[in-house]
Amino acid sequence: MGKLVLLQCLTGHKGRVWGAGWHPKGNILATCGEDKTIRIWAEGDDENQRWAAKAVLADGHNRTIRNVAWSPCGQYLASASFDATVAIWDKKSGEFECNATLEGHENEVKSVAWSKSGALLATCSRDKSVWIWEVAQEDEYECAAVLNSHTQDVKKVEWHPHEDILASASYDNTIQLYKDDLADSDWSCFDTLDSHESTVWSVSFNATGKRLASCSDDQTVKIWHEYKPGNEFGITCPDNAPVWKCVCTLSGFHNRTVYDISWCKQTGLLVTACGDDMIRVFKEVTDANPNEPNFELVASKHAHTQDVNTVEWNPLVPGLLVTTSDDGDVKLWKFEADE
Repeated sequence: MGKLVLLQCLTGHKGRVWGAGWHPKGNILATCGEDKTIRIWAEGDDENQRWAAKAVLADGHNRTIRNVAWSPCGQYLASASFDATVAIWDKKSGEFECNATLEGHENEVKSVAWSKSGALLATCSRDKSVWIWEVAQEDEYECAAVLNSHTQDVKKVEWHPHEDILASASYDNTIQLYKDDLADSDWSCFDTLDSHESTVWSVSFNATGKRLASCSDDQTVKIWHEYKPGNEFGITCPDNAPVWKCVCTLSGFHNRTVYDISWCKQTGLLVTACGDDMIRVFKEVTDANPNEPNFELVASKHAHTQDVNTVEWNPLVPGLLVTTSDDGDVKLWKFEADE
């Protein structure tokens, strides 16, 4: 077991705070929300190392900003907005400036994500589509694919940690997986993960990329495992392609919609953000069958006074995480395992 300790509450946003994204170095945080601004926070130099707002980016969008994501190199910040655009920010001039705006979606853009190499950017929208953009050169982005596999609003996009494989979660209750068919340089959906009974809000890969966690309006978390052709477990792989199977369902822990999930790449811990204002940390039981994994609840906390929208582990500091909420607050937490 363990406990969640509140380290700091970051205030300044007006209205709901929708998204948060850690810089790859873990020492900078970007948040965004209903007030159409992005706030950049950094750890202070004082002995308490208190986080403070270092910049407010207010001129990139004219509607709610739903999601933010740093590029792997840490030089660029992408923001997705209900104004149907994605803005790309950088600090080449010393101050953050929006130097590219990606247009094409017909409705609100819900999520944005960079590939591991930083050469690709994925976006998804209420218009049911997923777009993949190639970073052609500095401040130039070209649409490489428009994917229309989903039949409803697409809530989240997430790249595989090592390969150019993309996962998307949707209001149509499914997760789609995409890759580039190198033979004809055409992106397509190669697998549909269909087990949730309602909207899939978010997905998160583990450190190896061999597992994917998903969370849903059906109040469950599901763990999916990749099986490659010729696997030792005898799982058949049609067309000699990898298949993903649901190997675990966590139910009975959440009382409302589970809006976000984050899989810590260092510790293997899962954390969820829920509409019951709670965050929960789960740990895999180590002696379980890898094809039938089991996760136990090791900590829970009434984190906010309204829905928790985002939760994300820090990429470098084990146990450090951020949450955002409809209550307008951004909070930093530390998970401490019992000795």
